[in-house]
Amino acid sequence: MDENGIGESLLRKNKYYEDCPGCKIELSKETNTGVPFKYLLYVWIVVLCAALPISSLFPFLYFMIRDFHIAKREEDIGYYAGYVGSAFMFGRALTSVLWGMIADRYGRKPVIIFGTVSVVIFNTLFGLSTSFWMAISTRFLLGSLCGILGPMRAYASEVCRKEYQALGMSIISTSWGIGLVIGPALGGFLAQPAEKFPNIFSSDSLFGRFPYLLPCLLISIFSVGVLVVCCLLPETIHNHKGNDEECNDSDALGATTFESNSSQKSLLKNWPLISSIIVYCVFQLHDMAYAEIFSLWAVSPRKNGGLSFSTADVGEVLAFSGFGLLLFQLFIYPVAERNFGPVMVSRLGAVLTIPLLSSYPFIALLKGLTLMLLINCASILKNVLSVSITTGLFLLQNRSVAQQQRGAANGISMSAMSLFKAIGPAAGGSL
Repeated sequence: MDENGIGESLLRKNKYYEDCPGCKIELSKETNTGVPFKYLLYVWIVVLCAALPISSLFPFLYFMIRDFHIAKREEDIGYYAGYVGSAFMFGRALTSVLWGMIADRYGRKPVIIFGTVSVVIFNTLFGLSTSFWMAISTRFLLGSLCGILGPMRAYASEVCRKEYQALGMSIISTSWGIGLVIGPALGGFLAQPAEKFPNIFSSDSLFGRFPYLLPCLLISIFSVGVLVVCCLLPETIHNHKGNDEECNDSDALGATTFESNSSQKSLLKNWPLISSIIVYCVFQLHDMAYAEIFSLWAVSPRKNGGLSFSTADVGEVLAFSGFGLLLFQLFIYPVAERNFGPVMVSRLGAVLTIPLLSSYPFIALLKGLTLMLLINCASILKNVLSVSITTGLFLLQNRSVAQQQRGAANGISMSAMSLFKAIGPAAGGSL
């Protein structure tokens, strides 16, 4: 029997609906048992677009706040920087559940496209900020209107057969982690171009008058290209009028041990989901505070306990971290996850993070090549441990609910995580 014959047979057997995009994806997973490389590539690119703007500002935020002349003392710059860093996460905390519900009702694709457009607009406007309040407003609106990550996490689990869902979540974590590294690297290398590259950019040029526009603009241009990719995404939500239970939702957790009918009806009573969200929030608070504090610590003067790095130095460290993270996720994490399981890998990552971060004050006492070598190794290891933790938690969250609730479940996760991440920069910057 040819592939079309197999498809028609499965269509009748599992009561798939011919014109339903969600059924087409399920049918594709039945007939194609391999890894959906094309869809995972789309996921990787879109998630990278969502991740780049989040922390691209950290290497130059100290200097941006200084240029706003809102801080009366040099020591107060970190205080104001924390609020700008938190504005994005606070906006996302307010709207992530709404975007998840919209994604469940109208589809993943419209939410993803709208979020990508918001990156293009508001990330560019942030680079054009001329005051503290403009910077906060544009970051808040970007966080409120960019509801990409939650639907993309649901999407990655829906386009993969169950045996490849861990790979899908790993793709999300890897792309997200690399975006959170490449973003600051771009910010570090390309901020203040008139000072760094006076032969190319004059002080009277657009990038001379807006010294933090160039990295933001490049990310926005990349996002315009990602819009094309978004249009190629197939929808995964079922739109037929039949009973959803008639469809073979192969990646729902109806077939797993820790989902019950009652938990399907009430997400807040689904303890596997809520417990994984709580742990996820704690680690994301920690990661966001680290991202904020690391950049502020690195560029702060040595007299204040910092490293006296330039934005380019910070960008170099973060670029090396991204490369190390990519190698780890491609070659080491799959082996570790297969042998120990995602939960154990997350636990090991949490334990190892404690002595690693405790060593940072001692690293600050070093100088020269030894300092650069150790700070790069520590930064790579920190990002590796962070991504290992979140990959396992992503997998647990998406397996704990059926498809019709997956967008809302990821929305709850994103809102809670964003609230914790909003606290992270403000608390970290103030401290």
